[in-house]
Amino acid sequence: MFHQWSAQPGRTPGGPGPQPEDEELWEQEMEWLRTSREPLRSLPYAMSDKRFIRQMREPKGVEMTCRQQWQRRQQTMAQRLREAAWRLARGFGLWEGALYEIGGLFGSGIRSYFTFLRFLLLLNLLTVLLTAKFVLVPLAWLRPPGPSPALNVTLQCPSGHQPQTDVPRFHNQLWNVLTGRAFNNTYLFYGTYRAGPESSSAYSIRLAYLLCPLACLLLCFCGTLWRMVKGLPQRPGLGQAYRVPLSAKVFSSWDFCVHVWEAATIKKHEIRNEFKGYLEESHRLREKRRETPAQRACRLLSYLRVNVLMGLLVAGGISAIFWATKYSQGNKEEPLFVVLQYLPPGVISLVNFLGPLLFMFLVQLENYPPSTEVNLTLFWCVVLKLASLGMFSFSLGQTMLCIGRNKTSCEPFGYNACDYQVCWENSVGEELYKLIIFNFLLTVAFAFLVSLPRRLLVERFSGWFWTWLDREEFLVPKNVLDIVAGQTVTWMGLFYCPLLPLLHSIFLFLTFYIKKYTLLRNCRASPRLCRASSSTFFFQLVLLLGLLLAAAPLGYVVSSTHSSRDCGLFANYSTPWQVVQELVALRLPLPGQRALRYLSSHAFSFPLLILLSLVLTVCISQSQANARAIHVLRKQLVWQVQEKWRLVEELSRLLPEPGSSESLIPDSPHFRALRPRSFGPGFPSPGSPGPRPQAPGREPSTWTPPV
Repeated sequence: MFHQWSAQPGRTPGGPGPQPEDEELWEQEMEWLRTSREPLRSLPYAMSDKRFIRQMREPKGVEMTCRQQWQRRQQTMAQRLREAAWRLARGFGLWEGALYEIGGLFGSGIRSYFTFLRFLLLLNLLTVLLTAKFVLVPLAWLRPPGPSPALNVTLQCPSGHQPQTDVPRFHNQLWNVLTGRAFNNTYLFYGTYRAGPESSSAYSIRLAYLLCPLACLLLCFCGTLWRMVKGLPQRPGLGQAYRVPLSAKVFSSWDFCVHVWEAATIKKHEIRNEFKGYLEESHRLREKRRETPAQRACRLLSYLRVNVLMGLLVAGGISAIFWATKYSQGNKEEPLFVVLQYLPPGVISLVNFLGPLLFMFLVQLENYPPSTEVNLTLFWCVVLKLASLGMFSFSLGQTMLCIGRNKTSCEPFGYNACDYQVCWENSVGEELYKLIIFNFLLTVAFAFLVSLPRRLLVERFSGWFWTWLDREEFLVPKNVLDIVAGQTVTWMGLFYCPLLPLLHSIFLFLTFYIKKYTLLRNCRASPRLCRASSSTFFFQLVLLLGLLLAAAPLGYVVSSTHSSRDCGLFANYSTPWQVVQELVALRLPLPGQRALRYLSSHAFSFPLLILLSLVLTVCISQSQANARAIHVLRKQLVWQVQEKWRLVEELSRLLPEPGSSESLIPDSPHFRALRPRSFGPGFPSPGSPGPRPQAPGREPSTWTPPV
């Protein structure tokens, strides 16, 4: 212990003693330790040394009272309890053990997919909690004015047109569940919600129903954006060319706290996957640096040709989705209407299944590097997935709300008949409900009817065909796009199906175990590993695009679309947003109304635009200043390392030769005299801050070490 070094036994009278400069430096270090507020836990000393430093920091001649000692013990106990509770919460976290196993066996890239799935589950549960708290519970407490009437869609149109609504009824309860008809009179769909006039209650169910989806989208946007930018500060700080040295991975990857054989096996797989990803990234960067300008020009022309072909394929796919949705909504008199109900989801799934295969075929014809093939295919898969959902939403708007068309052209579809008297919100909700159900059933069928038989056949038979077929490859981007598509559909249905996030939460929970079983039993890991940092950023970016895609039609419906006059909370309003205007006029004083009117006017938009421009300019300037500071700190770090090496070389020069009579053991006086005690004032090295023997002629220190 450094506080026991005051007596130096074995010191010869003529031995070298401490120099005055060393003693001055030593006193500076001790003064820094005494006056510093650095937590003892962060100091690199032993426990006995930390107790000595704590005694140094206590005021002299002042003894702690019993109350102060009790408070210190309580603070220490509370801190330990918080740490234990945090460790316990992490140990009992959702799927922690499964995520650790997956990460060790298949790498951090595949584990990031399951972590992303858990994040989506938590987002949906948060959405359900907000909906239940602000809509369902107040609705049950206030009790609507009467039971919701049965939806009557047999209309007497003044124009004489009678829309055909005699849809064939199937008494199969399972089919009603799959199509959503079994829940038409429940709180799953918009049409069942009822409320009295706004002046009859202090709490507005309509306002809560309207703002709850918007608040949920805002919270999901903030959570997604936070997770997406969480790793971004490392990118400008480290730079694109920064990479962890391979030697650091080799000598510091193993965890010496691992003693169980199973955990050690998982850790070895994890280290091996890290090395594979590192070597693949090094090979890709090396090949990119070797390209000549001519090769780069040919590669760009090849990219242009392939991208044009892929764009044509995407255009054809979304056109098929548009016509399938239009045909299924316009042929309700057909005997095969039951099959036509699932025609749009089937076409969407078929397009998203064949599209990536065609993309991979086009890319492989060009003999691109593996990384380029994956990135190019992934980009167009994202475009196809989001474009298909956008086209599905637009086609529903055209057939049900006559977006971009006149009303007479929409009458054959039966939704816009007699000026919005049909509950079109329930119809949109049913379409989104069927899309969610179809996606989950497709996941289950593909896992147990495709992946499982394929694995059994590959294990049972031998030959070149079965060797070529092999097990299914677990593709992280494909699985991520599937759950992002489901989450986007869920966000689209927040207004039409308030409880759709609850249903999607159940599906996500089951999907985790289905995908885990498929990964561990039926699949093989992809030969190209992806890094967790880049994978997480890509997942959040695609999810953010899906959220924006879902928010755009919802904002249009809330602000510009006429509500149905036959069902729902907004039956007596031209648009749902009219409720906000009515409540503002009823419950806000005149100054508040003027303030809101000014905030929504064009006169406020110009100062807001100027303010945002100033904030953006400040942020860019701060980012540039941080980049310059990081560059200077890098140079300083390199200089410090070089200075330390210089000190080591100087120390090795001052040490005696191997044949010298001086001993290099720690008790040797020569060793004690030459031992480096610190790199500088205020930066003590471990084991250095103990008291030293006083130099001749110097005054003793004011403190004395405890016995």
